[in-house]
Amino acid sequence: MASEASCWTIISDDIGEIPSTQDLRSALQKGSDEVKIDTLRKIIVSTINGNPQPTLLMPIIQYVMPSRNKALKKLLHFYWEVCPKYDDNGKLRQEMILVVNAVRNDLQHPNEYIRGSTLRFLQKISKDAELLEPLIPTCRSCLEHRHSYVRKNAVFAVYTIYREFEHLIPDAPELIQTFLAAESDATCKRNAFVFLANCAMPRAVEYIMQVFDQIPSMDELLQMSIIEVIRLDCKTDTAHKARHILLISELLNASSHAVKYEAATTLTSLTQNPAAIKAAAACYINLVSKESDNNAKIIVLDRLDALRSRHGHVLDPMIMDILQLISSADLEVRRKALSIVLSLTSSRNVEDVVLFLKKQLQKTQDEQFEKAPEYRQLLIQSIHICAVKFSEIAATVVHALMDFLGDSNNPSALDVVAFVREVVEKFPKLRTTICEKLIQTLGEIKSGKVYRGILWILGEYAESVPEIQDTFQQVRKVLGEIPILASEQRLLDESGTEEEEKKDEVKAEPSKPRVLADGTYATETAFTSASAARLEAVKAAAKPPLRTLILGGDFFTGSVLSSALTKLVLRHSELSSDKKKDNSLKAEAMLIMVSIIRVGQSKFVTVPIDEDSSERIMNCIQTLSELEDKPIVHEIFLRDTKAAYSKMIHAQEQKAAEKKESETSKQVAVQVDDLLTFRQFSKKGAEDLVDDLEDVGRATGAGDVTEDFISNLSRISQLTGFSDPIYAEAYVKIHGFDILLDVLLVNQTANTLQNLCLDFATLGDLKLVERPTVYTIAPHSFQSIKATIKVSSTETGVIFGSILWEGPGMSEQCVILNDIHIDIMDYIKPAYCTEAQFRSMWTEFEWENRVNVTTVMSDPREYLRHVMKATNMSCLTPEGAISGECDFLSANMYARSLFGEDALANLSVERTDAGTIVGHVRIRSKTQGIALSLGDRITMAQKDNKPPV
Repeated sequence: MASEASCWTIISDDIGEIPSTQDLRSALQKGSDEVKIDTLRKIIVSTINGNPQPTLLMPIIQYVMPSRNKALKKLLHFYWEVCPKYDDNGKLRQEMILVVNAVRNDLQHPNEYIRGSTLRFLQKISKDAELLEPLIPTCRSCLEHRHSYVRKNAVFAVYTIYREFEHLIPDAPELIQTFLAAESDATCKRNAFVFLANCAMPRAVEYIMQVFDQIPSMDELLQMSIIEVIRLDCKTDTAHKARHILLISELLNASSHAVKYEAATTLTSLTQNPAAIKAAAACYINLVSKESDNNAKIIVLDRLDALRSRHGHVLDPMIMDILQLISSADLEVRRKALSIVLSLTSSRNVEDVVLFLKKQLQKTQDEQFEKAPEYRQLLIQSIHICAVKFSEIAATVVHALMDFLGDSNNPSALDVVAFVREVVEKFPKLRTTICEKLIQTLGEIKSGKVYRGILWILGEYAESVPEIQDTFQQVRKVLGEIPILASEQRLLDESGTEEEEKKDEVKAEPSKPRVLADGTYATETAFTSASAARLEAVKAAAKPPLRTLILGGDFFTGSVLSSALTKLVLRHSELSSDKKKDNSLKAEAMLIMVSIIRVGQSKFVTVPIDEDSSERIMNCIQTLSELEDKPIVHEIFLRDTKAAYSKMIHAQEQKAAEKKESETSKQVAVQVDDLLTFRQFSKKGAEDLVDDLEDVGRATGAGDVTEDFISNLSRISQLTGFSDPIYAEAYVKIHGFDILLDVLLVNQTANTLQNLCLDFATLGDLKLVERPTVYTIAPHSFQSIKATIKVSSTETGVIFGSILWEGPGMSEQCVILNDIHIDIMDYIKPAYCTEAQFRSMWTEFEWENRVNVTTVMSDPREYLRHVMKATNMSCLTPEGAISGECDFLSANMYARSLFGEDALANLSVERTDAGTIVGHVRIRSKTQGIALSLGDRITMAQKDNKPPV
């Protein structure tokens, strides 16, 4: 088979060894219809695989073609597609005359389905003019057949023949136009119209004008074709543009969702009139509300978002209609709709939007509400964004959201804490009421993370003496009796008094042997068992919430409590002149801190207190004990932490403003003296959402490709040696989810290499698309072979294989190819996520790869940039957090693959006294492949102190 030959039908190759030619001939001659079907299938597969067996053509004509079996006749059509039709001199083989005659008889067959199937077969051999020419009159006559199945296939048969060989049917446009005028079947009319649209556009436009009033009631397929013709016609200087816009506007009310979508998209490309934009947006909203497929909803919402980005001021009045779309059951649809609403929110409509969101938030309290926790978190985040952006509504929502601080869904409560923390920093007038509400809420909270957030807020923003005293009073309530250790011990002692009388009897009981974890024996008495049971009972007893957390081992919350109490005592000493009250609060705070440390070292806690928490609490105790001696430490507690948070909020606002400015900078107004842009002369990648050429460019990635000769050379892999009989090299091109291999073969011998086959195999999540084709290469000549490999995940893959050919005496010869390693960096792109999302994914992902730092670099920030460049990851840690001179550096990095896989990394390094950097990089992902591959990438980059090419 020639390398350009194409096969239109794929048949599963589930056949073992192909029988000999004689066996196949015998089966065709003597077998039943079932045997002939099986034999013909084997012959077709053999032909596709490069073994055409031309000697079997005549037996097939003799013994298979006369059969009336429908399955056999269908297989024959498959065989005529792939069988060799020309001899070695390029002339049509004589046997094909018999085939043409049989095809003509089928085109005149009384059974309409055989006629239609044969007409479909003609479309697949449309490149063979000599075969088609005798069949033209019969094919034309099928346009007048009584059955629509024959007519619709006849139209496309005429279309494919006219497209390839116009001289065979020169009057085809007139013929099809006449056919279209007289046709009544919807599918036949659509096929005929497609012919006119592709081969005679003026006639298609003329037909639209003739049936203008009937189009809204036509079939869906014909309406879609008419919309496509209108889009193409309006790209030229047409006189019918006004009528086209009127027709498209009417099609917005069509019954078919597909027609509505195409009509709305086309309308926005034809005109920028505000009324038309509103009509298209209303159509999109209607589609989302009525469509049942969530994927279709998201696609339509994407189109609506694109419309919003260009005509946001026009869509502002429709924001409440868009808000109704969040009633969808799918969370992704809700998230997409809310993002559009938030981008359209302004000071004019923010109150209505927030009121609607608050009502939805109340509905999530119902246990029957679907996906209530996730939806509640999404609503809280949306209200957060609105309140921060528009300060006038912050006071109305902050108290409503604080009701959810005690929510059992931890992420929702954390979002509320983050919201309250930002509001209390930005709006000083609300601090008093917010702190009062937080103090009242302390007893309802169950999560340690939420406690830490609230305690930090109270420690920083409880600025009056009554607030400080109320905070201390409420902390005592949620902490319980102080000291903790003494009260817990008393409970244990009280529970043991009832058994005091029986203690001697219990001790006298015989002991029981017990096997310990290390395999040794120990004795266990009923007395010791009873003591352990009483201790467990004391631990399990009902306790205040903050006390429960500390006894459960959450000493981080205990250290935050100590820090907050220290800030409150220091601030009280500044505000109040009552020394007696100052000493009382200081003593109470120190007692709480000492109590936390002591109980952390006792048997009443689940795990003993860690060194970090213990040291931090001791620092707070030391600060309070030297209350008047170290004003610098007081400044750190009372001013620096609040200033650091204020700086972080300012950095986030600045980053959001830069992002918004970068988005708006793309929509530059066209000035009167700007140069005219001609699309035909411009480079690929121009920003136009509705232009077909640019759509195709973006879809294929052509707009992002910046090719140059040097980068192409760097992607060439040598597959064989220079002394091998065949020299082979491959140009590896990554194209979206495909790997394109362009292999050059050079015959370095003086012999003709026959039946040469380049056979590839893959390792990893790679899949070879095409089967290898057989070639014949002349002495010292070249052969270019292209192969496509599909990629299904971000994992380092390996492509290997061999070259096989027939040497002298039909002996098989072989050359093994070098491996081609596919670099996953082509599939990993820098991305950004919030700190909360990063922490959530870091906890969730199970695969971790730890890489030790070995480098001659001496600057930690330079090494960070080096790792970011090597792994295509972005740094999530703000620039302000890693600026300045310091010997330590910790930074979080994030990237996403084309397949939607997340890759997280944490870099922790320090500079030693010798000037070198030590530390490690921890990589986490959901799949093992990406974690290992990124770790290997960093290791390779460290060897040369530069990312590998």
